[in-house]
Amino acid sequence: MVVRIVRLGTQRLQDEGVRIGTVRRPPRGIPKAQFSAQNWYDVWYPNLAPTIETMKLGREALTPKDWAIFTKKYRAEMSAPEASHSLELLATLSKTSNFSVGCYCEREEQCHRSILRSLLEEQGATIA
Repeated sequence: MVVRIVRLGTQRLQDEGVRIGTVRRPPRGIPKAQFSAQNWYDVWYPNLAPTIETMKLGREALTPKDWAIFTKKYRAEMSAPEASHSLELLATLSKTSNFSVGCYCEREEQCHRSILRSLLEEQGATIA
């Protein structure tokens, strides 16, 4: 059993399981009833998304220093009790269930999901 880190809106992998959208906002112009059918996500879970302010830092990060600032801020947000408990829960579930978490960004290395991957690994998650 594993958790996969995915780009929302892409073709699902075999045995991917439930797809969790760790994004601040739902996809624009898509009826809610179509989110799952169009491979966006099955469950929206903004608790693990960066705040709007932090998300802007990530989008505007052009240098390694900018990205480091974003990373530090996002990690601080994820250390808050609610987010920390969510990470622990997902890490535990990865031992018994297949599921995926993701975001819309094209490149994982320039997306909060790269940090989310690390945070889940630090909690002991089994990651594909």
